[in-house]
Amino acid sequence: MTETLVTIGTRKGLWLARSDDRSTWTLDGPHFLMREVPSIGIDTRSRPPRLLVGVRSEHWGPTVMRSDDLGHSWDETPEGSLRFPEDTGAAVERVWQITPDVHDDDVVWASTEPQALWRSGDRGETFSLVRGLWEHPHRPEWGAGFGGAAIHTILPDPADSDAMVVAMSTGGVYRTADGGTSWTANNRGIKAPYVPDPWPEFGQCVHKVARDSVNPARLYAQNHHGVYRSDDNGAMWTSIADGLPTDFGFTVLAHPSRGDTLWLIPVTADGERIPPGGQLQVQRSVDAGASWVTCTEGLPAPSYTCVLRDAAAADTHPQAGIYFGTRNGEVYASADEGESFARIAEQLPDVLCVRAAVLT
Repeated sequence: MTETLVTIGTRKGLWLARSDDRSTWTLDGPHFLMREVPSIGIDTRSRPPRLLVGVRSEHWGPTVMRSDDLGHSWDETPEGSLRFPEDTGAAVERVWQITPDVHDDDVVWASTEPQALWRSGDRGETFSLVRGLWEHPHRPEWGAGFGGAAIHTILPDPADSDAMVVAMSTGGVYRTADGGTSWTANNRGIKAPYVPDPWPEFGQCVHKVARDSVNPARLYAQNHHGVYRSDDNGAMWTSIADGLPTDFGFTVLAHPSRGDTLWLIPVTADGERIPPGGQLQVQRSVDAGASWVTCTEGLPAPSYTCVLRDAAAADTHPQAGIYFGTRNGEVYASADEGESFARIAEQLPDVLCVRAAVLT
């Protein structure tokens, strides 16, 4: 039997939504009540699947929790799974991303605030700092976005085990081709309209980056004002914002199995963080951003909420499911790639992270 799992991380805990048909859902939670859950990884590479959840307590700080029974029980590495070496003089504030590797079933990647990348070789039980990025000469000049100084995107390259793209606020897009030893800023063509030089080498406030599932060298980026595509792993970016109601937003999703298909959830502007025209909507492109279709069926209007950068996900069904959560605690699901949506949860805390997986 196939089950679809949607994990929902909020300001005050974790909820798990399950469905056998993507029509009727059961909701389990809260787990970690009154603790912030900004990051979730669903590792389906081996059995049983493992849930990895970044949890932050105002009293105890951040850690990564693990479950090998879909949330019935949880384990934590003693003294925390992510700890900066003493010589760095740094401490983890928040775990922003947890990403299973695409080459090695034992490797999991994580990223944090302050901006750092971490590698685990034991499926997320312990992590070590990737020194090549932490010691990058640009790091002293990386700033904090409105949400914090965070690496929020980790994209291992399925075509090359030594290559990876990360993105951060603020700092922009960086790429390694040698397993993390060295990193180059890959921001040519991404505008930073809020600084004196609008075309800097780095310093862009990139909100999220997604990788095309068929052409792995093709990337899509939602910027702080700007929507872009790169066809060469980020070496050069071009705008694909024409036809959108606004170029501001936080999310971008790529279809898990069909190339050139992506989704955005637009926000009016940085100073007006509500849906364009008061209509909560998803924008879909099936031609790599050359044109856009507005998807609103089942979504409310007027609406004055917002969707954060990690609060959206796609599942891996052939007809992909699209899921997102809002800052007013509602979660919406589409089983038809955005043609229509239904609300599957409401009255939750502020939704920070949504991840989805197909379990068999």
